[in-house]
Formats: sequence, structure tokens, C-alpha cells
Amino acid sequence: MRRPLRRTSALNVVLLLYWLCCLAPSPVSSITVTTPPEVHASKGDTVTLSCSFTSTSRPTSKMTVDWSYRPQSGGPPMMFLHFSSRAYPPTEGQFGGRIRWQGTPARGDASISLINATLNDNGTFTCTVRNPPDVHGSTTSHTVLTVTPRVPSIRFSDVAVLLFFILLPSAVITLILIGRMMCPKKERNQSKAHRSPIEVTEGDEYGIPGYTHKEDRAKCCDLYLMDSDEEYYLKDFKKRPPEVEGYADSHC
Repeated sequence: MRRPLRRTSALNVVLLLYWLCCLAPSPVSSITVTTPPEVHASKGDTVTLSCSFTSTSRPTSKMTVDWSYRPQSGGPPMMFLHFSSRAYPPTEGQFGGRIRWQGTPARGDASISLINATLNDNGTFTCTVRNPPDVHGSTTSHTVLTVTPRVPSIRFSDVAVLLFFILLPSAVITLILIGRMMCPKKERNQSKAHRSPIEVTEGDEYGIPGYTHKEDRAKCCDLYLMDSDEEYYLKDFKKRPPEVEGYADSHC
């Protein structure tokens, strides 16, 4: 009588364990999809809409990816891209010719890129991934795209070119003007400082006040370097009789 009881209790334990295994959640039936909550871009930019997923089952040919869009103003979501072994981007509609598949399912990547973003693209983008038998868990994720008008910006290279072609010529012209203003004064001061006491300007030797000449008379030491025409002029000048009292001929 004791043997049948032992067999019955052992059978009950086996049945209990079997039911527990059947009712317990299978670790193979879960998948998690992740996307950034917000993406900001400027008008005309190429925007990358990232979507990554983790699955306990290796991606197979049965895996599918769907991207849908819901406008910011509201309304039902619209699917615009489907992936099943290969990507099927839209050829018409709002996103026609502006969607590129950037994903690599073997690495858990299902990202896309939006070319030439416009203000009408503002809204919510949803990424949905299914990888049988992983059909449970978080299979969808949402990203809110915000496109703003592009603000004109000045590049550093443009500023450098403007400074080179505007400030550099102005600086050169300013230096030239300053040099021309300072050099004549310096020459005059030097000529006055080194004036010989026996040197007499034309007009002073005749005693005529106020009579000036633009060029100074030649010094005695410079007479040896004069040409024949200049020597003849000096000889003729010395032969002239004095016209004003106080005339004094200067000699070396």
C-alpha cells in the first residue's frame, strides 16, 4: 500500500513542475525598441532619426520594421517606410524621395535619415520593430521632430576676408600719410641744425629783407663738385657790381 502512494506523490510533483514551466513567461518572447525622445533640426538639414532594438532572438528574414508619421497638428499616423529583408522608402507623398534607410538589423539598428527637412515635417515619428518569435515587450518607440527656420550665420572665413581687404589697405594708406607728414619736418629741422655760420642765403648778402629763395646757395665745399655751366654762372655772378650797400662777398 505504501508503494502506490509514493508513486502518486512523485507524479504530482512532476505535474506541478510542468505546469509552472508552462505558465512562466518565456525569456525568448521579448523585444525592446529605443529612440531619442526629441530631435531638433534647421530647415534644409539632413536629419537622422535613430532607432535601435534589442531582441533575445537573432534577427531573421521574418523581422520587419515600420516607420510612421503623425503631424504636429494631429490626425491618424501614416506609415511611410516598410522594411522586410529590404527597405521600401516612399516614392511619392510628403516624404517621397527624401527618406533613406540607414539601419543594420544584424546590429540592432533600424535608423533612417530625412533629407531636406521642412517646417511641415514637424511631428511625431514612430519606429516599430517585430522579430518573431519576439513579439512581446516594447515594440514601438516615438521621436518628436522639431524643425526651425535657419538663422543666417557669418563664418569666420568670411570675416577674415573682409578684414583683410578693408583694414589692410586702410592701414597702409594711413601709414603712408603719417610718413609724408613727419618726414618734411624732420628734414627741415636737420637742415637748420647743421647750417654753417659762413653760409648766407640769397638775398641776405644784399641786405634785402624778406627776399628768399626756394633753394639754398651752394656751399664753398660743394663748388668743386659743380659742372662747368654752374661754375660759369658763379663767376658771372661775382663780377656783378654790388647794388646795395652792405654787400659782402663770402669766401671760403
